[in-house]
Amino acid sequence: MDAQVPIDVAAGLVFHEGRLLVTQRKAGSHLAGLWEFPGGKRESGESWESCLQRELREELGIETAVGMYYDEVLFRYPTKTVHLRFFLVRWVSGAIQAIECEALRWVARTELDAVEFPPADQLLIHRLRADATVWNEWPAPPGAPHQDRR
Repeated sequence: MDAQVPIDVAAGLVFHEGRLLVTQRKAGSHLAGLWEFPGGKRESGESWESCLQRELREELGIETAVGMYYDEVLFRYPTKTVHLRFFLVRWVSGAIQAIECEALRWVARTELDAVEFPPADQLLIHRLRADATVWNEWPAPPGAPHQDRR
């Protein structure tokens, strides 16, 4: 794969009760063990929003409503370049499960520095630490459980 041709990746910022959902990359994958925002590679002809809904269904078993575009990053790793586009996402239904990730957890804004994220996510992490208002948007459905599912 040409490291210069960007891979389009849609990622979701799923907030609930002042916490943000993050997932851990599986062992054996690129950047294994690091935490990231759920999402995945966009297929040819697929919209960013459709990609994100599909990926969250496949990775976590949930249905979502993709909301506002939040940020994007173009980042070059030694072996690949990624174009990440982040959206605010509302969890509509389904029980969140770690289907295609090692683990998942909910983190507070004050806990972001204690979580190890890939280099490509660092600018977004900085913005999320500074943006207190976004942490109260896009609530989960009524009755959704709040627990740290590590």
